Amino acid sequence: MNKAWRLALRDLRAGGRGLWLLLVCLFLGTAALAGIGSLSASITAALDAQSRQLLGGDLELRVSQRRATVEENAAFASYGRTSETVSVNTMAQTRDGGASTLINLRAADARWPLIGRLELQPGALAPRPTGRNIAIAPALAERLNVAIGNQIRVGAATMRIIGIIANEPDALGFSFGPTALIDLDGLDATQVIQPGSLYQSRTRILLRPGLNAEQVGEALTRRYPSAGWSARTPSDAAGNVKRSIDQLGQFLLLVGLAALAIAGIGIGSGVSAYLDRKGAMIATLKVLGAQSGTIAAVFLIQIGLVAAIGITAGLAVGAAVPWIVGILAGSALPVPPQLALYPAPLLTAAGLSLLVALLFSLPALARARAIPAASLLRDRVAAARRPAPSVILGMALLLAALVALTVLTASDRLIALGFVGATAALILLLWLLGGGLRWLLARLPRPRRPLLRLALANLHRPGAQTDRLVVALGLGFSLFVALAAIDTSLSNELASTVPAKAPRFFAIDVQPADAATFRNAVHGAAPTAAIEAVPSLRGSIVALNGRRVADMKALPEGAWILRGDRTITWSATVPPRNTVVAGKWWPADYNGPPLISLEDRAAELLGLKVGDTVTVAVLGVEVPARIAALRKVDWQGMGLNFALIFSPGYIQEAPHSLLASVYAPPARDGAIAAGVAAALPSVTMLRTGDLIGQVSELLGRIALAIRAAAAVTVAAGIVVLIGAITASGQARRYDTIILKLLGGSRRQLLAGQAIEYGLLALLLGAIALALGLGAGWYVVTGVLELRWAPGPLAIAGTLAILIVTTIAIGVASSLPALRATPAQGLRSN
Repeated sequence: MNKAWRLALRDLRAGGRGLWLLLVCLFLGTAALAGIGSLSASITAALDAQSRQLLGGDLELRVSQRRATVEENAAFASYGRTSETVSVNTMAQTRDGGASTLINLRAADARWPLIGRLELQPGALAPRPTGRNIAIAPALAERLNVAIGNQIRVGAATMRIIGIIANEPDALGFSFGPTALIDLDGLDATQVIQPGSLYQSRTRILLRPGLNAEQVGEALTRRYPSAGWSARTPSDAAGNVKRSIDQLGQFLLLVGLAALAIAGIGIGSGVSAYLDRKGAMIATLKVLGAQSGTIAAVFLIQIGLVAAIGITAGLAVGAAVPWIVGILAGSALPVPPQLALYPAPLLTAAGLSLLVALLFSLPALARARAIPAASLLRDRVAAARRPAPSVILGMALLLAALVALTVLTASDRLIALGFVGATAALILLLWLLGGGLRWLLARLPRPRRPLLRLALANLHRPGAQTDRLVVALGLGFSLFVALAAIDTSLSNELASTVPAKAPRFFAIDVQPADAATFRNAVHGAAPTAAIEAVPSLRGSIVALNGRRVADMKALPEGAWILRGDRTITWSATVPPRNTVVAGKWWPADYNGPPLISLEDRAAELLGLKVGDTVTVAVLGVEVPARIAALRKVDWQGMGLNFALIFSPGYIQEAPHSLLASVYAPPARDGAIAAGVAAALPSVTMLRTGDLIGQVSELLGRIALAIRAAAAVTVAAGIVVLIGAITASGQARRYDTIILKLLGGSRRQLLAGQAIEYGLLALLLGAIALALGLGAGWYVVTGVLELRWAPGPLAIAGTLAILIVTTIAIGVASSLPALRATPAQGLRSN
């Protein structure tokens, strides 16, 4: 083995540059996997480390449309120190009634925060707001163009701004607008909370030592089973965010694995080209008595050393990704990443990269090991043979280990297994397409033009890399086309179709007694406006067919309707955008026992059917109801839609407010908002465009992350392209010399290369267009259930950039061969 090491190191120092393709491919694939895994782990670790701070205590109890009673507060306080906050969406406007905007108003008692500290920017007039004072988020100050000391109107109260919020404790989560912070006395002064208003009350508890948060939360919710309380512990505080991070991270890791698979093709080409150039050396060593095992050990050591360098460099870059992202895009993350080294994703990335390197290098190593000594006397003594059974078995074991490591380290193993299977099927399909293209090009009539004939011949001649390039570049191109189709389809749906159907505003907390005033205010600003108003209140499902939800060990997968409370309504007739698909709607004059209609997909998730019973807790009262009808709901129009609809009658006795949608010309948005704010300050006006903007911004961030991961696949494909050109460098140099001797000019030869790569890029573009559009269509219509509306210009632009890049890199990589002289050809032969 010492002899093999000496030979390997000596040869590596003399001619190891031929393994650069192995180095670059492993670096790209490892960096992608390690970077995505490290970033996901760092955000998850930050969420775990800050879970108590994010929750604001050891236990949080939430209820909608009411605050805790004296008895409930006493029960909560028996377990430790408590604090209460109330949050409600409402409007804020400048004192003169000019600019107005939606805010998330938070009112806190004097004990808040139990954990952490409220921090205001320098220049604050007081450490925290009290009475008719308010602290606002920087975004709110910017929207209203106000500063410390100015006054703004919130509901019925004029509030003085005493500071700009720099750090807000326990504020993780989605909100419709920037935060404004007041105390509970200030909340009473605003009068934004009326009977039936939609708001949420939270009581946080710092438990006494020795108490278990989950057990206490369960005991309190069981003590008040109909009160509507839901309990959250620190492990739940960022549960939704963690699930989203895990899902996105899992998807990006799988995209990174696809990039590594493409890199594997480059590894195979690079190692094969390197070992082909070592044919004379291998034959010489065999003449001198070297055994095949020793020769295989020499090249295995070389490949292992170069692979170790590439993997180590990739791991270093991947480990630094949380630092890099934290600096460049920290504000876009839910929490700043916890900066540390995370061994699990790094070891996984290293293991996957090493398995890929061995898998794609093994065939070339086996061929090199079998080179006979007689090859010193002639270039080739036998045609290429199939790999030996032992080599095939070794590759099968490596592939099995690769799949097992991918699936076992995934957060969702079923999705990972499906992705691996789909990727393998796509690679096989692309490989067959590449082979089919070579076969077809070889049988096409030969063009009369010499340059075109030469370009076509280069794509199908012996040793051509067309099939490998179709796999490597086709996968990356297809992914980018799919992303462009999905992105533009979503943007078009949000920007055109949805706004055309959607109302301009949603009005929240309209009191039934103020309905006429609200309509007059809207019609005074926009006489042609259409208003759709329905009663609304909050309720939570507490039992299904008599079985308590709290007693279920695990909720059904995707059962969002059971998590927390929901907005519900009642209606005598089938609402717009709803179609009854099972059962029968109740008569318009029905006044019997409570009936409900459930959205069909929610019923399917819960395993419910017409005739089953659902018990809903509304304001502390449990209302059992029988399912009379299932509905299909058109959610895309963004109108007033509900998963749960009651029959009129008993439910109408509960205090409630009205939820209204306003359909009006876009030019009247400002007048409508100002008119309603002046007439009814406590009514919250949600502008649909703002909601769509928030969704678009979120989708944009996700798309950016996906594009960054997809860019690695294209980069790996381009490296494979360069490697393929390098691997065929000897043949290209020989062809160039012959053509020069026959009178070919440098310009003609360069044009021939451009035609060759242009044809290849166009073929790849056609393949990517078909595969990418198919994948995009499935995601948009099958997964997202939206209308298929891709942007042709964006897709064409994406393909054009990819095609031009491929041609440019292909021609540039061929320049060394064009510089070859006849003398060099004679010396090399």
